Amino acid sequence: MRIGIGLPNTVPGCDGSALLDWARLADAGPFDAVAVLDRLRYDSIEPFAALAAAAAVTSRVRLATMIAIGPLRTPAALAKQALSVQALSGGRLTLGLGIGARLDDYAAAEVDHRTRGAALSRQLAYLRGPVAESGVGPAAPFGAPGIPLLVGGTSGSALARMARYGDGYAHGGGPPRAFASAAAKARAAWQDLGRAGEPLLWGQAYLAIGDPDAGRDYLRDYYAFTGPFADKIAAGALTSVRAVRDVIRGYAEAGCDELVLFPTSADAGDLNRIAEVVDGGSA
Repeated sequence: MRIGIGLPNTVPGCDGSALLDWARLADAGPFDAVAVLDRLRYDSIEPFAALAAAAAVTSRVRLATMIAIGPLRTPAALAKQALSVQALSGGRLTLGLGIGARLDDYAAAEVDHRTRGAALSRQLAYLRGPVAESGVGPAAPFGAPGIPLLVGGTSGSALARMARYGDGYAHGGGPPRAFASAAAKARAAWQDLGRAGEPLLWGQAYLAIGDPDAGRDYLRDYYAFTGPFADKIAAGALTSVRAVRDVIRGYAEAGCDELVLFPTSADAGDLNRIAEVVDGGSA
């Protein structure tokens, strides 16, 4: 299993200097990828802008959206952003897409959230086909071995969308047992559609080692739209190196291909601690 690290692009107050420091340290360390989250109505840095900046100061790590909320953008605008990052990074982008669950993001974008599932399906179909002849560039193919497409979501329609258009599945987080259950459903959807091979399986977890209380406060705020469930998400943050080791082991045993560890602060101390874990072979 490969280990990626999240950039703090959704941590309130994170500036360009802190984000680039994370990217440089990740590129110099044992991580396979740097990844970003996506919010519109929040104190955050736009994900494709963050990856473009990271591309300029890295040369090795893959760059991933984990995930970007596709329907907040038109299909052509989404393609342009992704293709631009792919060109700037020398072909290192993995594009994870989903519909998102925050209605305030859709209100801010003036997009009807009620049709977001169908909108994402149209976007994925566009990326897999018409974009190649559309004149939207720089030119690059969507789909492995070009730009791998990951699709997130837990509903039956989301998994069917992943199997039809994606190269793999992006899980939204939680303990290894939750990932294992979702991965089994993703594999079943893949097989039901007659796809060859296996889907790529990406998971994620949150780090809050340096300042656990502040990290949990951030997660409660970030997921406040879920109501009381935000407390459960905050409680699941990894607050010790031992907890990180256990989660890495659990995700590996569940068949995860890439686990992305997202920060809850812009302090690079957590990144350095996790680099020691990964570099020491605990993954």
